[in-house]
Amino acid sequence: MTTIAVIGGGQIGEALVSGLIAANMNPQNIRVTNRSEERGQELRDRYGILNMTDNSQAADEADVVFLCVKPKFIVEVLSEITGTLDNNSAQSVVVSMAAGISIAAMEESASAGLPVVRVMPNTPMLVGKGMSTVTKGRYVDAEQLEQVKDLLSTVGDVLEVAESDIDAVTAMSGSSPAYLFLVTEALIEAGVNLGLPRATAKKLAVASFEGAATMMKETGKEPSELRAGVSSPAGTTVAAIRELEESGIRGAFYRAAQACADRSEELGKH
Repeated sequence: MTTIAVIGGGQIGEALVSGLIAANMNPQNIRVTNRSEERGQELRDRYGILNMTDNSQAADEADVVFLCVKPKFIVEVLSEITGTLDNNSAQSVVVSMAAGISIAAMEESASAGLPVVRVMPNTPMLVGKGMSTVTKGRYVDAEQLEQVKDLLSTVGDVLEVAESDIDAVTAMSGSSPAYLFLVTEALIEAGVNLGLPRATAKKLAVASFEGAATMMKETGKEPSELRAGVSSPAGTTVAAIRELEESGIRGAFYRAAQACADRSEELGKH
């Protein structure tokens, strides 16, 4: 039976645990560490996992170790557990869920030959609709990579990408839920401005975005084609889209994505 260690039981760590348990993994095979005993107890009560405060203890004989801590702590935690990983009877795979920390930086802080996988997750993991990209280090074999993909698939879709694309991936999926939350927030405010109760505006906006996303995914059609299908000549939708285009919505997204990718690259240099 696979033993999983989740170092850091924050939002991403909990989302992963939730998905694994929903996929019928035995919670007693999942160890989660937290600096706060109170948080650990909360996760144990909610999911039945083993809560710990010692990262090395959690990594002991674990098949896969997920590092769900802030980027600035990744190398520190990896150095902390390296001795334990070296003594495990079978080779553990370490999976970083943090932005900005390169595979090379992780391999350099660990013992030679440690299999390291770099993942860029996003917060819709919390509802099983995540988009996780995986990039394997040089010591990861095909079976180990497939195991990591299978585990991540419990919380959404998984796509393998080259590390050179990670900064762009961060802009496109890691951070993009926030862009969509902002657009939804703006649309809700627009509805309130038109005289709708806030609850009504929110329900209409959220349901519309959910439906539109499902259409794009399930029909396989290009967004431009689906947009054309809603846009009758000289109709209401065309009038709205003209305003968005004249307000520079495309340019705003170009600049936002570039700023995000640039910041991701900058973080990777520290």
